[in-house]
Amino acid sequence: MVKPLSFKGDKKVKKRKRTQDEGADGRGPATKDLKSGAEQHQDDDDESWVSADAVSDVAGPVIFVLATKPPTCLACDANGKVFASALENMVDELPSTAEPHDVRQVFIANRIAGTDTFSFKGHHGNDKFGILSATRDAISSEEQFTLLPSDSLLFNIRTTRDKLLSATQDKTVEIRADAEDDTSPTCAIRLRMQARFKPVHKAAKEEKANEKISRAQLEQAVGRKLDDAEVKLLKKAWKDGTYHEALLDVKVKGKHDKFA
Repeated sequence: MVKPLSFKGDKKVKKRKRTQDEGADGRGPATKDLKSGAEQHQDDDDESWVSADAVSDVAGPVIFVLATKPPTCLACDANGKVFASALENMVDELPSTAEPHDVRQVFIANRIAGTDTFSFKGHHGNDKFGILSATRDAISSEEQFTLLPSDSLLFNIRTTRDKLLSATQDKTVEIRADAEDDTSPTCAIRLRMQARFKPVHKAAKEEKANEKISRAQLEQAVGRKLDDAEVKLLKKAWKDGTYHEALLDVKVKGKHDKFA
């Protein structure tokens, strides 16, 4: 199921659902209240934007930061017209910190199965660029692009006609897909993407999630307060990979204790 695009800083709308933990009086804290600050921080990290370091990183929502002054990025309107859009979300005007503020600036990158090429869909669901438009519903050769790594985490975007995307600047920014000089700074594109789609970020997040588990999480899983020995036992099992077996043993022991 496709989820709507979200930007960092957007307010999250959640259904209010309180689940009381088991206890003698039935007034334990709601499960959602046990969510740690570290987990909240991870959610923020997922919605942040980072630079793609390699072609293999590119996936999901991306923005194309152009080599213009001031920095701009590609955007397309509902009619499929592609244009240069001013970037507002940056730190100290650095393109390496750019984030989108308008859904029109975001394209969805997808690798074409069985090839080294990509398609990029605008926010309205059609492919770009063709002759720098985003009006095609289906992907043909004109909607396939090859990403070529350049210097300093930049990329050249090559069409199937062996031409390059470029952004020349005079009074206005002109975007074309017929450049030939891959060393020209006008062809250098920085790709910014959502952190949650970057393989390194996902692997680091999974590793961090598996590093440790808190006492509150353990007590929530068991459904009662734990003594120090039980906490130590479960944390060791978490590291050793025998957590679920140990959790079951502690739950069974707790039930027996009630009737001892």
